[in-house]
Amino acid sequence: VVRQRLLQRYEHQPFISCLAGFYSCRWRRYQRKKTEPGKCCCNMVTFCFSLVFLYTWGEGKNDYNSFDWYNYGNLGFWFLWSLVILIVAAVLFTYISLLLVLAVCLLAEGQQLYLHWSHKIGTFLVLGFSLASLFALSILWRDHRKTVRLSFQVTAPYLHIGAIAIMVLLAWPVALHAIRADKKVIQVIIVGPYLAILLFLFLIPLGMYSPCIREMGTLGPKPALIGHRGAPMLAPENTEMSFLKTIEHGGDGLETDVTISYDGVPFLMHDDTLRRTTNIQEVFPNDTGKTASFFSWDALQTLNAGTWFLKNKPFVGMGSLSKADQNQAMKQSIYTLSSFLRLADSHNKLVIFDLYRPPEKHPYRNLWLRKVLDVILKESKIKRHLVLWLHNSVRSFVQSVAPGFQHTMGRKAPIEDLLKHNIVKLNLVYTDMSSEDIRKYAEANITTNFYVVNEPWLYSLAWCSGAHSVTTNAVHLLKDLSQPLFLMTPQQYNIMWILTDLTSAFLISLIFVL
Repeated sequence: VVRQRLLQRYEHQPFISCLAGFYSCRWRRYQRKKTEPGKCCCNMVTFCFSLVFLYTWGEGKNDYNSFDWYNYGNLGFWFLWSLVILIVAAVLFTYISLLLVLAVCLLAEGQQLYLHWSHKIGTFLVLGFSLASLFALSILWRDHRKTVRLSFQVTAPYLHIGAIAIMVLLAWPVALHAIRADKKVIQVIIVGPYLAILLFLFLIPLGMYSPCIREMGTLGPKPALIGHRGAPMLAPENTEMSFLKTIEHGGDGLETDVTISYDGVPFLMHDDTLRRTTNIQEVFPNDTGKTASFFSWDALQTLNAGTWFLKNKPFVGMGSLSKADQNQAMKQSIYTLSSFLRLADSHNKLVIFDLYRPPEKHPYRNLWLRKVLDVILKESKIKRHLVLWLHNSVRSFVQSVAPGFQHTMGRKAPIEDLLKHNIVKLNLVYTDMSSEDIRKYAEANITTNFYVVNEPWLYSLAWCSGAHSVTTNAVHLLKDLSQPLFLMTPQQYNIMWILTDLTSAFLISLIFVL
């Protein structure tokens, strides 16, 4: 009789019926049993790992192009693997989140959990994908951990609020589950860890640091923007169109990569081969793996350097080009260093470039630096203060024959050594960003440039940290930032922190009392 009444009660509760149906696929048959703590442990663990990976990969968007370029080098074809992984991670996280919500609601109603076998398989697939992906990132992309740590400097205050909100939502099922427990020990097992985590979250802001939490009037000037290979999200990289787009959008400088043709013409090319950024497969199908510097300039001029851009769309979220831009991109060719320097000089833009020494058996292997200097000093005649000389080889020789360059170092070094070699700027990977180091170098009149900074949150962090400039693929996006994201005063943050803690403590207490 009792069982029939319980069954009738269940059949008259459409909400619980739907919960149990979606969770266990038991729409009509249901047997009510007393639940034990830890029944949704597997869902919770999977949810946590899935959330960690989704956040980790989402914050790595700044380096998606580098990730796709790495895969291109290994697989031989271009594909936006980074976007696929992001979509899969988001879908799996949504799925496991819905399962967890269903489990929590069922537990709150005192219902026994019967996870359907298909959901069990799905849960283990999500867990396996998240763990495997995190492991792969830790092995293949170790610097990504530094990116995540940097992201905490700007997102931690808001992650803290989100975590508190989740704890408030969990208070209801935790309280109901504890009340239904028969033994005090079980109640302690349920409530104890919850309160410990809650206390930790209440106090964690005491150890939180963010350069974007600062007093009014202490924010430095906006970092200058240097176009990384021009504006590669708007035009084919290292082409005239790409550099003109950077200038059009107000970039302060231009960055590129320089190699030398077989007959001694310095030209712009990042990759060792011409396969990714030209139509060499159509023009010279038997030479696709040939090193770019082993081609003569006459041969290089026959290649198109723009059609690949329209075909592959190398960046996530590029958007569509206008018809005029598409036509212009189709006509791009490989650009010479001389033309690049003349363009920069005519618009008074800084230039910085990586120099690639030709391989062995190249006729200019031992003359390449001299050839580059001839182009800078004699052909282009660019104003010398616009040149950020990065190459560290024979720096003293360069200083003697070309005084006036702004000598730049590509790594951190003691200030005494930098001043000894007349270094005025550091060009550092963004994962080396440190507000303390930036301030230390600035006191010695050594400015800092960070590369490659594409995401607004990372640019905001560089701004708050005091960086002088950044190299970016997204000049057209970052130029519109009028102030750093997440900028607030310590007083504003303290108010936000205290109000969050007090409000959540009141709501949680109210839930447990009622």
